[in-house]
Amino acid sequence: MTNVNLAIVYYSSTGTNYQLSKWAEEAAKEAGAEVKVLKVEELAPPAAIESNPAWKKHVEETQHVPVATQADLEWADAIIFSAPTRFGNIPSQMKQFLDTLGGFWAQGKTVNKVVSAMASAGNVNGGQEQTIHTIYTSMMHWGAIIVAPGYTDESIYKAGGNPYGTTVTVTEKGIVEDAEAAVKHQAKRTVQVAEWVKAGLQ
Repeated sequence: MTNVNLAIVYYSSTGTNYQLSKWAEEAAKEAGAEVKVLKVEELAPPAAIESNPAWKKHVEETQHVPVATQADLEWADAIIFSAPTRFGNIPSQMKQFLDTLGGFWAQGKTVNKVVSAMASAGNVNGGQEQTIHTIYTSMMHWGAIIVAPGYTDESIYKAGGNPYGTTVTVTEKGIVEDAEAAVKHQAKRTVQVAEWVKAGLQ
């Protein structure tokens, strides 16, 4: 088995995508991968964060999580992105991180990275699929290899049936769908494909 380095790069204001990332981390480690869970840099002003108790609490609780860097992506054979939906798009924090990687891309260092994506929104039709497609569009420009979960496991149906990547609906009560197993399947599938790619490139 070829050892895979997996970077899980997320943005989360109140904790949902951090939770998805932690589930993915657990499964990827079970699959034998070396894993880094990394957040993108917060761009919101302190006043905005302070005005939302859940946001403030999550920022304080995840101070220990490293901020993703170009060096982390260079280390990674595979990357799982996880982000909430903002008006049917990715949040500015994730977009800004991707936009800083032009030099990395220009050096050809994004080619053949194995990638997958997850997302969340406040309602069932809140733009989750569009958020994932937006991430995947950037990955096509990267020359990366996109690993969507498709319908490769029963857990995907229980999580809402999104073949592009696990997506969840979040209410005041938390995550609506039974999504943990689907996230873990997606992570293990990403690691497996990365093993094949890495072995083939050696």
